Amino acid sequence: METASLPRLLAAEFVGTAGLLATVVGSGIMAETLAGGNVAIALLGNTIPTGAILVVLITVFGPLSGAHFNPAVTLSFVLRRELGLALAALYVVAQVLGGLAGTGAAHLMFEEELVQFSAKARTGAAQWFAEGVATFGLVFTILGTLRWRPALVPAAVGLYITAAYWFTASTSFANPAVTVARSFTDTFSGIDPEHAPMFIAAQLAAAVVATFFCRWLFAPDGQPSV
Repeated sequence: METASLPRLLAAEFVGTAGLLATVVGSGIMAETLAGGNVAIALLGNTIPTGAILVVLITVFGPLSGAHFNPAVTLSFVLRRELGLALAALYVVAQVLGGLAGTGAAHLMFEEELVQFSAKARTGAAQWFAEGVATFGLVFTILGTLRWRPALVPAAVGLYITAAYWFTASTSFANPAVTVARSFTDTFSGIDPEHAPMFIAAQLAAAVVATFFCRWLFAPDGQPSV
């Protein structure tokens, strides 16, 4: 990762997260419109663009900011002592604001009301556990690929999220900034704002567990893992 000024770092996190949410929300609207009531087809139409845009965004922004676009990932890098608390806090602000901007952009593109609140219920122990699994897997994918094949991080993350949309009951938000932004869209990809806090709690807890598990699992032989 090259050395970049603070404004460039934050711009990368803002624009990257905005691009991610514009894709998630926009492709959800398009997919639901074209699927003719077939939810499986709509979900597929939401999944493929999301996985694809992650490959693009991480490839472009990774050398600048690390392409976190996700407070759970930022938390992991704080725990790894690769990111300071002050910069991490600014990353999170940029990610949340970027997510909201991306959601608003999707609404404008599809002539939706700009400010919305979702009414889509996503709650219950199975959903919360699914978000924990999804986020653990995402952090594990990032740290594991960084350990062995760093150049493949963009592809690995895109493929993981594509898969996790389908093997998790929650369709793998795996991202607190995404969760916040998706509570402001009453479209296919939305989540009721009242249900967002438990998703976020599960995501952050799973990120902590995944970080320490990877620290132990990927420690070089002969070196302490904690």
